[in-house]
Amino acid sequence: MQQIPLPTYYLQSLLLIVFIGLLLGFIPPAQVSMFIGEQSGIGDVLLVAVMGSFLHIPALIAFPLIASLLNAGATVATAAAFITTLTMVGMVTLPLEIREMGRKMALLRNNGISFCIAIMIAVLMELIL
Repeated sequence: MQQIPLPTYYLQSLLLIVFIGLLLGFIPPAQVSMFIGEQSGIGDVLLVAVMGSFLHIPALIAFPLIASLLNAGATVATAAAFITTLTMVGMVTLPLEIREMGRKMALLRNNGISFCIAIMIAVLMELIL
């Protein structure tokens, strides 16, 4: 596996920060609240969890993004689902995990155990907070 050169990684992170800033600037909070706010259900939590599973975003960018979404009206459950799947489920790194741990174990860890636990954490966080 080839490693990304450090300046390219920083450039990609900077572009991602600019893109997220522009996106949050153009999407009104009412729209955010409509999709992942109080009136959203478990389907939206699952959708955000799937997005978190497939994205590979550094925590330096993910936490401010979630803070902005919470300020715009997102629920705690959607924020928790995104953060937990972003850190626990790695669809981007799945080929490496399959190679190192075997297909059955990698799929069980990613899709079976980690994804389900992330959803349970999201629901629990919504109930607690």
